[in-house]
Amino acid sequence: MTQSLNYGRSLKSCDGAPIAKPGAGLLEIQSVAGESAVTSVWASSPLRILTPYFRGQSVWAYLSSFGGGMVAGDEMSLTLNLGKGTRCFLTTQSSTKVYSNPTQRPCSQILNATLASGSCLILAPDAVQAFADSTYSQSQQFHLEPDSGLVLVDWLCSGRLARGERWAFSRFESRIEVFSNSERILLDSLLLDPSHGRLDSQHRLGRFNSLAVILILGEPLRETALRALERARRYPVASRSPLLCSVSPVRGGALIRLAGERVEEMTRQIRLWLDFVPALLGDDPWARKW
Repeated sequence: MTQSLNYGRSLKSCDGAPIAKPGAGLLEIQSVAGESAVTSVWASSPLRILTPYFRGQSVWAYLSSFGGGMVAGDEMSLTLNLGKGTRCFLTTQSSTKVYSNPTQRPCSQILNATLASGSCLILAPDAVQAFADSTYSQSQQFHLEPDSGLVLVDWLCSGRLARGERWAFSRFESRIEVFSNSERILLDSLLLDPSHGRLDSQHRLGRFNSLAVILILGEPLRETALRALERARRYPVASRSPLLCSVSPVRGGALIRLAGERVEEMTRQIRLWLDFVPALLGDDPWARKW
């Protein structure tokens, strides 16, 4: 199987053959003999794609980068294709660190995922950690069939708290779009820019050090989304709570928003909301992780 990819201006190798743009990557998963299997994977530096579980009930893949983070001007773009009836768990090796960038050259990540009929994607990376004076943007597009499923976690922390950094980056932007039958059914956008006012002020992010969005969507996950909505009705609300939660119905699923004072507690809460994932994957992806 071949796929034509267009990442804009091509680079040339030493023999004159075109090569992919730096930071570009592709991951394709198809059903092979009744199991999900990686059929194509490649990445160009600084992006790395690791596939320790490349065939089975589900494929597990980890995104990483050479150098342990993103430096000024890094651009990463991943194309992800899930074939009919496949399952994939996609995460990161650790938090996505965006290093300080006094020259204001933005770092960016783009994900374009296509989920065929009966497929299911669980995208649950660690938090984005934007350092002081960094600039970062990300765009994630998902193209679903009516009977495919998506579990998405998108979250960030305030920076390097141990160094006294709290919401000290120059700009953070995130955009999530979900399409079904070519119709956009969800758009979620976040912009954090200190030029609009101090991010750590009382009426903006205040005492909170982490924000998260969890999306549970698609016909295979309909009952799971309904349980999330019911659980939200029983969620305690207390004055000055260290963690706030809201759950909203969206077409075909549920959208969960979290704001927490402690990153460790946010991690625990995300995994509680995703307690159904090990059954989907056939194993617990967090059993051997901090």
